[in-house]
Amino acid sequence: MYDLTQQTSTIRDQVLIALDSIIKVVVGKNAQVKRALAVLLSGGHLLLEDLPGVGKTTLARALSSVLGGRFQRIQGTNDLLPSDLLGVQLWEPTTQTFRFQPGPVFANVVLLDELNRIGPKTQSALLEVMVEGQVTMDHSTHPLPDPFFVIATQNPTDRTGTFPLPESQIDRFAAVLHLGYPPPEAERRILMGEAGISVLGCLEMSMSLNDWITAKAMVGNISVSASVIEYMQRIVAQIRKEGGFCSTRAVGQWLAIAKAEAWIQGQDFVTPDHLQDTLSDTMAHRGRMDDKKLNREDRRHILERVLKEVPVGWKP
Repeated sequence: MYDLTQQTSTIRDQVLIALDSIIKVVVGKNAQVKRALAVLLSGGHLLLEDLPGVGKTTLARALSSVLGGRFQRIQGTNDLLPSDLLGVQLWEPTTQTFRFQPGPVFANVVLLDELNRIGPKTQSALLEVMVEGQVTMDHSTHPLPDPFFVIATQNPTDRTGTFPLPESQIDRFAAVLHLGYPPPEAERRILMGEAGISVLGCLEMSMSLNDWITAKAMVGNISVSASVIEYMQRIVAQIRKEGGFCSTRAVGQWLAIAKAEAWIQGQDFVTPDHLQDTLSDTMAHRGRMDDKKLNREDRRHILERVLKEVPVGWKP
């Protein structure tokens, strides 16, 4: 076990250094970069959804650079097979047995670029990977590395050649982020080669894998009062009442990201402010059971309205 009390300040400082490093690459998107880092620390997986060419892949690669460990990128295509992700059983003539050859998901950071160009059969192969951190093949279970972080990018679903993600796949992602076009000054820096993908090579690993594991443990130890849990449940009840898809897994991911935000800010407990700040990114991609085509922006407006309607009922 790690001595979390003695290491908290040092580890947090290292995380903040990593945050500053990524912000110098993904310019003009400080809030999204911070939220992406919080998702990583929460133990969840991240979905980046936006138009092509706005920095989704750059953010994913920047996160992997400061995390260190093994990085794998998988380009989504409609002919990708489950074995292309998970691995295959190879026949060894000398021993007359099968040997498991791990696929690209056996890495610390996995970038699934253009996830919704992958067919439904191959998408379903990721379900066990993203929740249980393992691959089961031919009655054998193969654990994935720790830490394990999936960053997936997807283009808007009305684009040619895309497949809609099923609810079971969407629910595996702790949060969704939309980068949008960069502000003019940030775009100028990218065009001048001062930021963006052209400076990715300048990023250095800020933390070891053991440090990241320690940071995740510290985030998990952030305290949550009964009154905060009750506030969460009232919000969740309202979302479900209005037909929103909000699983128990989603609620747990929401709380985990709120804990990560609190930890990054140097606090050791979760407040309603942390929950309110993280609700939209955690729930916007999960949709509504009666309207699958409702766009993300509309969902964010609905979630903002829910926050206004549900009283906090909390005292410090």
